[in-house]
Amino acid sequence: MSLHTQHTAERRIAPLPPQHPVGGALIDAQGREIPITEGMVQQACEKMEEAALGEPEQD
Repeated sequence: MSLHTQHTAERRIAPLPPQHPVGGALIDAQGREIPITEGMVQQACEKMEEAALGEPEQD
């Protein structure tokens, strides 16, 4: 096991609250700045994973 692997395995990552801003923003149709939240990132990741696995959407 390399030092990098050992170091990474020991690191603990605490999940952020869903509404916690993670940096960056979107601009909506009215020109308002909408902060990107942890929940938005997680939702996007889940949709990409579903698309990659070919699972049906559950909307």
